[in-house]
Amino acid sequence: MAFLRKLTVLAGAAGAARAYAKKNPEKVNGAVGKAAKFVDDKTKGKYHEQIAGAVRKVNSVTGPDGQPGPATR
Repeated sequence: MAFLRKLTVLAGAAGAARAYAKKNPEKVNGAVGKAAKFVDDKTKGKYHEQIAGAVRKVNSVTGPDGQPGPATR
């Protein structure tokens, strides 16, 4: 039961983050870009492809230029 409760809370947090990203795409893209550069620098490019994939995933919600992206579930 505790696992399902945690999963429900996590799903709610993910939904809230998605809603924030759709309403504030410029802020989210800026923060994600800074975080991606920081992590890429700290790992010396070792995880560059994974970081780029995460940035692409965020851009699929917010849009690449801070414009709202396509509607998602």
